[in-house]
Amino acid sequence: MFIQEIDFLGKRKLAMILSSVLIVVSIISLAVNGLKLGIDFTGGTLVEVGYQQAADLTKIRKQLNEAGFSDASVQHFGAAKDVLIRLKPNEDLSNAELSNKILKLANVDPQDPAAVRRVEFVGPQVGDELAEDGGLALLYSMFGILLYVAWRFEYKFSLGSVAALVHDVLITLGVFSVFGMEFDLTVLAAVLAVIGYSLNDTIVVYDRIRENFRKFRKGTSEHIMNVSLNQTLNRTLMTSLTTALVLIALAFLGGEIIHNFALALLIGVAIGTYSSIYVASPVVLALGISKEDLMVPDKEGAEFDGMP
Repeated sequence: MFIQEIDFLGKRKLAMILSSVLIVVSIISLAVNGLKLGIDFTGGTLVEVGYQQAADLTKIRKQLNEAGFSDASVQHFGAAKDVLIRLKPNEDLSNAELSNKILKLANVDPQDPAAVRRVEFVGPQVGDELAEDGGLALLYSMFGILLYVAWRFEYKFSLGSVAALVHDVLITLGVFSVFGMEFDLTVLAAVLAVIGYSLNDTIVVYDRIRENFRKFRKGTSEHIMNVSLNQTLNRTLMTSLTTALVLIALAFLGGEIIHNFALALLIGVAIGTYSSIYVASPVVLALGISKEDLMVPDKEGAEFDGMP
C-alpha cells in the first residue's frame, strides 16, 4: 500500500484563504485599473521601415522612448533589415505627421537611412472586435471543458476542473492588471494555453483519484484523494519544472516581443500546478464525492457472459 507523505487536503482551508485573497485582489484590480491593452485591442498606427543593413532595435527603441513614444512596439518583420513599429492612437498628430516623425526617429544611423515601406492605421473598432472574440474564446473553452470532464468522469469533477481554470485565469489576468503589464494578443494566446496546461494536469490527478476510488476498499474520500495527489506529485512537479525552465529562458532571452507571452505562461504554469492540487481536488471533495459516484455500473446480463 502507498504510504501517504503529505497531507495536501488537510491544508485545504489555508489554501482556500490564499486563493480567495488572490482572486479578490485580482477582481478589484481588474475592476479599478483594468488591463493595459496593447495596440492589438486599442488600435493605432503601424509603420514598416526598411534598412540596407540589419537594424538595431535597441537604438530604435531608445530614440522612440526619448521622443515620448515609450509604449511603441518595435520588432523585426520578416528579415533583420525590416522593422515594424506599432504605436497607440495619437490625437495630437495626423497619420502623415506621425509617420514622418517616426521615420525621422528611425534614422538612427546616417550611413543607413530608413525607408518607409508602408503605413497603416488600425481603428479601435477592430480592437473591440478582437477583445470581444478573445473573451468569447475563453467562455467557449470553459463550457467545452465542463462538458468534456462531466462526460469523462462525473459532474462533480467537471465543476472542480472549471473552478480551477477560472481560478488560474483570474489570477493570471490579475497579475497583469496589478503590475500594469501590457495585454495583447500574444498574452491572450498564453492565457488560452494556460487553460489547456492546467486542465491536462488536473485530468492526470482526476484519473488517479478515480482509479484509487475503485481500487481501495477502505479509507475515507479525503484519504484516498491524498494518496492520489502524492502518487502524481512527482509527475506534476517534473512537468511544471521542465516547462518553467523553457519559459524562463524565453522570458529573459527571447526578446521584448515574446517577453509578456512567456511571462503569462510562466505565471499560469505556477498557478495551474498549485490549483490542480489545492483547488480542483478540494472542490470535488467539498461536493461530496464518494466511491459510489465512480463505481463502474454492472453490465446488464453480465451473469450470462461466457455461457454457451
